[in-house]
Amino acid sequence: MRVISGTLKGRRLICPPGLATRPTADRTKESVFNILSGRFRDRRVLDLFAGTGALGIEALSRGAAFAVFIDQAKAAMDAIHRNILALGLEDRSRVIRWNIRKNLNCLRSTQPFDLVFMDPPYTTDAVAPVLASLTACGALCPGARIVIEHSDRERILLPMDTLILADQRQFGKTLVSFVDAML
Repeated sequence: MRVISGTLKGRRLICPPGLATRPTADRTKESVFNILSGRFRDRRVLDLFAGTGALGIEALSRGAAFAVFIDQAKAAMDAIHRNILALGLEDRSRVIRWNIRKNLNCLRSTQPFDLVFMDPPYTTDAVAPVLASLTACGALCPGARIVIEHSDRERILLPMDTLILADQRQFGKTLVSFVDAML
């Protein structure tokens, strides 16, 4: 797994051992970042269920100002820390170990985010409660974009008063939903 573009283009990323982490396929990642095009410059990025940190790191490589990485698994935390150190991103990132499915209260005192990546384990039905937590804790800037990678079998139910589905793309059995915050 590598960084696709930007200042860190071609740099390798460490992946946690075992099958607990399912990294985003390079083809899917490249397509997502092409769709997002210029949404990175000076943005604050949140990478939920971060795994290796690949999505947040890609955004940093393309000009994002700061990224917060959240995951619960110790192996994922270790991989994210190692990737951040190896790429010299310590001053532009923060890593939090947290049970995302429970709530996102760990974000209550942070500045809101412009761009959020969410890649929960498939078949856990985590998307809806995490979206509710994101809006409840005030973690989103007005007009923030949320990119959700999920199984094509999982329907995304959005609170229509705060979030709207802007686009959706299919990559094999994976759906990527682009959701905009209407705050």
